[in-house]
Amino acid sequence: MAYNTRTSHTGGTLSQADILAVLYSGVMNVSPDKMDDPKRDRFIESKGHNCASYYAALALKGFMNYDELMKQYCQNGSEYFEHVSHKLPGVELSTGSLGHGFPVAAGMALGSKRSGVPFNVYCIIGDGEINEGSNWEALMFAAQHRLDNLCIILDKNGMQAMGDTKDIMCLDPMAEKIRAFQWNVCDIDGNDIQQLLDAFESFKNCKDKPTFIVANTVKGKGVSYMEHNLKFHYSAPNDEEFKQAMEELK
Repeated sequence: MAYNTRTSHTGGTLSQADILAVLYSGVMNVSPDKMDDPKRDRFIESKGHNCASYYAALALKGFMNYDELMKQYCQNGSEYFEHVSHKLPGVELSTGSLGHGFPVAAGMALGSKRSGVPFNVYCIIGDGEINEGSNWEALMFAAQHRLDNLCIILDKNGMQAMGDTKDIMCLDPMAEKIRAFQWNVCDIDGNDIQQLLDAFESFKNCKDKPTFIVANTVKGKGVSYMEHNLKFHYSAPNDEEFKQAMEELK
């Protein structure tokens, strides 16, 4: 999709792909034939600039037409924007203005509790995004209200738009910080399927605390020249790079 349209954000799109694959392959209670079910789980892709793998997951799950997505992604006049759009089926919230997804997810989780309609809320955030103070307010809010139906997944790939997070706004020790906010914390390899499954199981078994998964990932995961390469926060592969990427991803 990025190659066809010469669009960006391939690095962070790939780092979260395993997380999305696990969520949409059975962890979440969502399906195309129950999009209006009040008991459906909610998912928010807070780092909305990484929508390509999110849209792909939705298409493979049957929420949208795969061929249409491939043809219309980022085309003039299309609703398949380069940032997440709620106009598309299966999308709960338009995102891309960083720092908003987590607080909205907390509000949705509280709404579930107060309405008595049970559902879980899952939200992926980025480690550059967590520079935003609104996320830390949401951390306190969710713990205060014991939102055990809220699961935040930090795609901690170590990089953000202008460089390494450790050089711009160091997050470490991340897990210890979140535990101090009275959350259930899972610190895992976010590109390991079994560790992801175990973390989501921990979330579902935890009572009276929200869950925060520190998913340590690799930016550009699966494509050798993209891994840990800041260039591909903004760049699409050229012809030769695309050919190499598709071979490696097989």
